[in-house]
Amino acid sequence: MNGIVMAGQLILSLSILVLIHEFGHYIACRIFKIRVTKFFIFFDAGFKIWSKKIGETEYGIGWLPLGGYVKIAGMIDESLDTKQMKEEPKEWEFRSKPAWQRLIVMLAGVFMNVVAAIIILTFSHLIYTKDYLPVDNVKEGIYAYPYAREIGFQSGDKIRKINKKDVLRYEDVFSFDLYFAKTVTVERNGSLVEIQMPENLYSYLKKGDEFIALHNFVFKVDSLVNGMPAQLAGIKPGAKILEINSQPVSSFGAFREILMQNKNQELKFIVDNSGKIDTLKIQVDSLGKIGVYTPIPKYEMKNYNLITAFKYGWKDAFTSLTANLKGFSLIFKGQEKASESLQGPIGIAKVYGPVWDWAKFWRLTGIISMILAFMNLLPIPALDGGHALFTVFELITGKKLPDKFMEVVQVIGMVILLLLMVFVIGNDIIKLFK
Repeated sequence: MNGIVMAGQLILSLSILVLIHEFGHYIACRIFKIRVTKFFIFFDAGFKIWSKKIGETEYGIGWLPLGGYVKIAGMIDESLDTKQMKEEPKEWEFRSKPAWQRLIVMLAGVFMNVVAAIIILTFSHLIYTKDYLPVDNVKEGIYAYPYAREIGFQSGDKIRKINKKDVLRYEDVFSFDLYFAKTVTVERNGSLVEIQMPENLYSYLKKGDEFIALHNFVFKVDSLVNGMPAQLAGIKPGAKILEINSQPVSSFGAFREILMQNKNQELKFIVDNSGKIDTLKIQVDSLGKIGVYTPIPKYEMKNYNLITAFKYGWKDAFTSLTANLKGFSLIFKGQEKASESLQGPIGIAKVYGPVWDWAKFWRLTGIISMILAFMNLLPIPALDGGHALFTVFELITGKKLPDKFMEVVQVIGMVILLLLMVFVIGNDIIKLFK
């Protein structure tokens, strides 16, 4: 059942995004009076779920949910229909139009995905997220875990800039901006301090290890898990943990760090149990936990309005694009393994999760829209970026590339895409059994 929910979310997301992308090509063709003979959501190789011809265009739904297409008259595409290309060009064909119009048609799908990403993320903020945490409202600043302290952070720092750009939301502090940051500027004791970030920070953070977090607050035990070590040892609700193995516990971050460094160990706790100071021996489990719940500070949030939602919808969309560009750069440089960094449909479906959460669904759909725009813009024959590249060449040189050449590179591009699909899907399957 969980698998069905995850697959259902991915298929619905892709259906929406493919429809938007192909509509971009379609509407550009209509503007320039280019005939579109087919408009399909998903591929219909040998079989179609539904189709209906309206006017000169057949609209339909294919069975293979890996994309979609519009078949544009007079264009060499994945159908490799070369018969039409041997006939005299018609005024309503793609090949009869000037290069600048053909370029717009090729880029219209990418443009629509970018617009869709910004709109989806904007309204996701307004409808679901609703508010955000300003950096200024966390008076105690961040807690710096060991690796962060090694780089130069200190607990209590307030993040002010990433790559010299102001940071206003804590969501941005923990975004991909940090993963690929070159510098982070913090406010420390009233002064600004610039910290140089290591080049391998992305590799460290993607493992999920602690780095910086909003854990720099003084805490008390709120409640306990029955049968867990803390409850069995005698810690009571409202207790304050003062020391662990002679190390002072000044914040929740310090408490968490000590436990994570002492998994499966018995530690000596000094606890203020409602005014009574107790010394207790408590066993830390294999996950670095003892079974206590602690209240999270109630920070003052700030509501999104249409302007701020659009501002951050735009920012979130292009942050995801930047992250993909830098991720591909690391793969090409050999600093990251493609097998670990590339996700296929199975991997993406797992990101949606086993529960249908509309807030998460729309946020991921907005991000995937931006990823699809990026992927389609790659200069690979058979993708929009490949067609656009050849059209730009024609605009610069004034020479149109021969149809035979376009047929050959189209086949090459389709082979590249097929191999890439086999790789990412096969990689997803292998990960399922690890």
